[in-house]
Amino acid sequence: MTKIRELVLDQEFTGFYLIKNADVRLAKNGKKFIAFTFQDTSGTIDGKFWDASEEEIQRFAAGKVVALQGKREVYNGNPQVKIMHLRLTKIDEPGEPTLYMERAPLKKEAMEEEINKTLFEITNPNWNRIVRFLLNKYQKEFFDFPAAKRNHHAFASGLAYHTVSMLRLGKAIVAEYPELNSSLLYAGIILHDLGKVLELSGPMSTEYTLAGNLVGHLVLVDEEIVKACIALKFDENKEDIVVLRHMVLSHHGLLEYGSPVRPRIMEAEILHQIDNLDASMQMMLTSIRQTTPGEYSDRIFGMDNRSFYVPKE
Repeated sequence: MTKIRELVLDQEFTGFYLIKNADVRLAKNGKKFIAFTFQDTSGTIDGKFWDASEEEIQRFAAGKVVALQGKREVYNGNPQVKIMHLRLTKIDEPGEPTLYMERAPLKKEAMEEEINKTLFEITNPNWNRIVRFLLNKYQKEFFDFPAAKRNHHAFASGLAYHTVSMLRLGKAIVAEYPELNSSLLYAGIILHDLGKVLELSGPMSTEYTLAGNLVGHLVLVDEEIVKACIALKFDENKEDIVVLRHMVLSHHGLLEYGSPVRPRIMEAEILHQIDNLDASMQMMLTSIRQTTPGEYSDRIFGMDNRSFYVPKE
């Protein structure tokens, strides 16, 4: 079976793929179509199914595995598949969705061990207990969920992998700048995206929850910190708690990017910079790995729709 990452322009192919997303939209002619995202273990590709009937909308739902015959094309600088034929898998065909899910390159057990070791480096007792409380509360989700629906680390266990990558970057920066409060930085890194377990629906056919759409993960994790303080009988108005809350609330950096406040302490600024660096690297690597040296990558939505040139050497 042809892997999505291996597809080249104008190539016709046939294979089995998971429907990661199936968004029903209205075309200019007033007819419904399905905007698909197909997935296998190598990546994803979008495709449109025009003039979809109500029966087809019900049949080709997110989470189903399909046999797809198509042609790899480019639209507005981004790869897509022209759907030539589509059907659900038969009983004797590989129809288990987990066979097609992209996963983090590190095993969950290894990531869990690395994060648990870092907990001993969070020496402020209040921060340590809050982080442990929330990791225990959302243990399964934290190590299963993606970090996003589409852009960066949008694969199973992507949230934990993003966190581990950021911890490694944070430790390297602390070694260079010992003036930083490493306990605060590590606590902020572990908690900064934990609200994704409430913002997103899960690792398969990921969608935004109602709270994810209307509240967002920054506020959701801040609420979780306050709930943890109540359970642990901490005063959420103490300086160390307010500072920790500031870390998660400011990590998007700019108000227009969703942060209710901008970073106002060093560790919060570093958290923002590390988060942006790791997300950007993941998006670039995902695209560049599918690009032939000497050519430009597909445009990356999360990087201002820029494409990146891959040198031959």
